[in-house]
Amino acid sequence: MADASLVMRDFVARFGQRQMAGPVLIMLILAMMVLPLPAFVLDLFFTFNIAISVIVMLVAMSVIKPLDFSVFPSVLLVTTLLRLSLNVASTRVVLLEGHTGPGAAGQVIEAFGHFLVGGNYTVGIVVFTILVVINFVVITKGAGRVAEVAARFTLDAMPGKQMAIDADLNAGLIAEDEARKRRATIAQEADFFGSMDGASKFVRGDAIAGILIMLINVIGGLIVGVLQHSMDFGAAAKTYTLLAIGDGLVAQIPALIISIAAGMVVTRVGDNEDVSQQFVSQLFRNPKLLYLTAAIVGLLGLIPGMPNFVFLLLASAIAAMAWQLEKRERVAVPEPIAVAPAAAPREAQEASWNDVTPLDVLGLEVGYRLIPLVDKSQDGELLRRIRGIRKKFAQEVGFLVSPVHIRDNLELKPNVYKILLKGVEIGQGEAFPGNLLAINPGRVAGQVPGTVTKDPAFGLQAVWIDPALREQAQAYGYTVVDASTVAATHLNHLILAHSAELLGRQETQALLDHLAKEMPKLVEEVVPKALSLGVVQKVLRNLLEEGVPLRDMRTIIETLADMAPRFQDSEVLTAQVRTALGRSIVQELYPGGAEMQVISLDPQLERLLMQAVGAGGDGAGIEPGLADTLVREAVAAAQHQEELGLPMVLLVPGNLRTLLSRFLRRSIPQLKVLAHAEVPENRVIKVTSIIGQRV
Repeated sequence: MADASLVMRDFVARFGQRQMAGPVLIMLILAMMVLPLPAFVLDLFFTFNIAISVIVMLVAMSVIKPLDFSVFPSVLLVTTLLRLSLNVASTRVVLLEGHTGPGAAGQVIEAFGHFLVGGNYTVGIVVFTILVVINFVVITKGAGRVAEVAARFTLDAMPGKQMAIDADLNAGLIAEDEARKRRATIAQEADFFGSMDGASKFVRGDAIAGILIMLINVIGGLIVGVLQHSMDFGAAAKTYTLLAIGDGLVAQIPALIISIAAGMVVTRVGDNEDVSQQFVSQLFRNPKLLYLTAAIVGLLGLIPGMPNFVFLLLASAIAAMAWQLEKRERVAVPEPIAVAPAAAPREAQEASWNDVTPLDVLGLEVGYRLIPLVDKSQDGELLRRIRGIRKKFAQEVGFLVSPVHIRDNLELKPNVYKILLKGVEIGQGEAFPGNLLAINPGRVAGQVPGTVTKDPAFGLQAVWIDPALREQAQAYGYTVVDASTVAATHLNHLILAHSAELLGRQETQALLDHLAKEMPKLVEEVVPKALSLGVVQKVLRNLLEEGVPLRDMRTIIETLADMAPRFQDSEVLTAQVRTALGRSIVQELYPGGAEMQVISLDPQLERLLMQAVGAGGDGAGIEPGLADTLVREAVAAAQHQEELGLPMVLLVPGNLRTLLSRFLRRSIPQLKVLAHAEVPENRVIKVTSIIGQRV
């Protein structure tokens, strides 16, 4: 016996009490279906059934979000199984011991059969039928329908929610872990409402089973009482009917409570307050409406023949509640304190350096309808996105840009915003809060109604649509974003395009100071011993102008340290740094070990350009006719690369790279010019187009 006790203790310790609770409960429920139970044990289980249903309803009222009670579908199944097993156990006791009197099946069933319906089985049948109708037709059917619709809408909204998460992740507003959690939450929502849709069928089946079990108990009781125990038909009908009704009521009342809890869970809207708080805050928050309600109820109480005292009493209570609420609101909002106007200065103050306001490096001006997007008190969505843009820029480009100074501009149109760089406008767009921008990526299956416009960042065709058309637009193939995303994407695009101008001496010094925390000797060797801060800034800006990020600052500084004793010219140093960064530059254009399919120059054209470089390094020696031909053929070659889906890359000798990069940049901004020395030795090169064959 001691060994068995030790084994059981070791088993419980290994699996834990919480893990054992579920299997033990299921085993007890199944045991009740096959083992006879005494009346006292039945009373205990019936009371437990009522208690667990009350707990479930209170938990359903206190949760903030439906997922906070994600186990609810399983709870519905277990509680339904518990009620059915109790019905089976009580039926066995009623049929075996019912002839002994109304207390044969325990005091709980006797109380529900006698005290709740007054011992009148006709009244009991009516009450039981009403409870079943309320549970089956009204509450359970409504909750099941809400769960079904919620499951369908949740599944339909999943693609849009996933795209919104991806957009926030790409904008740097959230980290990968947060994105993973949000995706898991969306999947759980769909699973939860789908499970609730199925679990509601258990409750409906339980209501039907309750009616059938009551009829079986009545008919079976009459047969057992009259034929086996020789009872009078009237006495048998009264005894067994009251026992059956008590048994049905003691099961249907917990079932009704559970159904109400299910309805509360699936009809929850909002995730800031529980149901009780929402009732109080939304029903009883307007004293004017309460005064109006009190007046209407009071007028009804004045009608002759009406219960005047009851109506007038209730009207007085509602009016008192409204008065208290209005009084609380007056206390919460203090009266404005009159402030005496400041005395005007006797004479104007002298001008000072404080009157000189420096220009903001980055600025954003918005029309008045866009103010909520950037309002700190309202936690404007655009503010959070701008913070994410700066963080993502620092991670990808390699330095921290200046903060974006935001102000409202009443001279702008209400929905217009303007982006400034050092006081000069570099971009302008239009955004409509409350609407969505459906961007046509090039291939859409249909048109959606709305205001036709263009995406301000990339110039793509787009339409401002109503939020109700989001799913239709996404089904057609549009990319749908909100107003804050439109402005944030435009700002991000312009910051990347002007990254070289954003790197001033102050940012360069901050970047070197940050690097010096890890490599102080290396930074000290370069600045100020070998190179000035201005030369280093020019090298870094040259890299940014051609889209080379500054993430690998260690390689950049080490190269400058090696080359500074021989070269001081920023252009030569930039070429040396690009050669050192060649592997990462090529990797950015051709990920992995992909074959490099590039544009090249005709040898004769190379010789002509070499002569131009010798005549003047800035390209002034290129003849106008040769320059026109070079631009025209370069544009054609770049278009050919784009049609093939390949990067626009021109591969040239090292002493021509800087010249051609600057010369062709205005005509073909996307064209990247690489030097032969920048290509790693293990890369395979394939020429797809040759510029200058007809020169």
